[in-house]
Amino acid sequence: MQFSDIINDYSILTLILLSLSAFIAGFIDAVVGGGGLIQTPFLLITFPKMPLPILFGTNKIAALAGTSIAAFKYAKKVTFDFRLLFVIAANCFVSSFFGAKLVSHIDTNTLKPIILIILIAIAIYTFIKKNLGTIETKQLSLNKQLLYGSVIGLVVGFYDGFFGPGTGSFFVLGFVVILGFEFVKASAYSKIVNCITNISALIVFIKQGHYILHLAILLAVFNIIGSFIGSSLALKKGNGFVRIIFLVIVSVMILKYGYDVLSAYF
Repeated sequence: MQFSDIINDYSILTLILLSLSAFIAGFIDAVVGGGGLIQTPFLLITFPKMPLPILFGTNKIAALAGTSIAAFKYAKKVTFDFRLLFVIAANCFVSSFFGAKLVSHIDTNTLKPIILIILIAIAIYTFIKKNLGTIETKQLSLNKQLLYGSVIGLVVGFYDGFFGPGTGSFFVLGFVVILGFEFVKASAYSKIVNCITNISALIVFIKQGHYILHLAILLAVFNIIGSFIGSSLALKKGNGFVRIIFLVIVSVMILKYGYDVLSAYF
């Protein structure tokens, strides 16, 4: 694959917009997750006739590249409980794999009304709880952390493999509300776990040939740049900054899913 292949396949404007969407997605995803809300819809709009599994596979390659950079930066600043991290990651890996296997067989639109209701509840809860995520609020025993972490991993991991947009935000919320983490720590854990879910889903997509390599590489480069800047800002500015970005992203998700649900009925 040569750079000229990319130039020949897509217009300059398309390449610029693809690069910009990947940069913004990488930035947002590194801070609080939800980068797929930018990158996935743009791919769907740009390539309306392309099969969903191919778009998802291409997007996953780029997302994994950016998430890996963010995970590395967080790992240098945040102390992890590797027992908890391993259990969550293992459950995510399995459930994401099966979620990706089902992409071609189930209409993802059936999930959107349910996701919309969940997102509205998340936004209200986060807005009301002003101190949510500013400090660690729970001191759970290791056994409870492992149990709750497993449930988070199974549910969100399956969603990531099956559909994807907003996965990082769902992980962050689960870690903050259920495990009692503060926002920066939750973001750090979500990046590591999100890498695992991306790898698991990619095993399926790559095996099935559902990806466009040169497009994935272009998106990955700008996703990495955005991810590097986003994770640096999150670590520098702390929990208050991450909480604001989280509320913004959840609000965008509500608007998107609300539009999708209403469009299906009217």
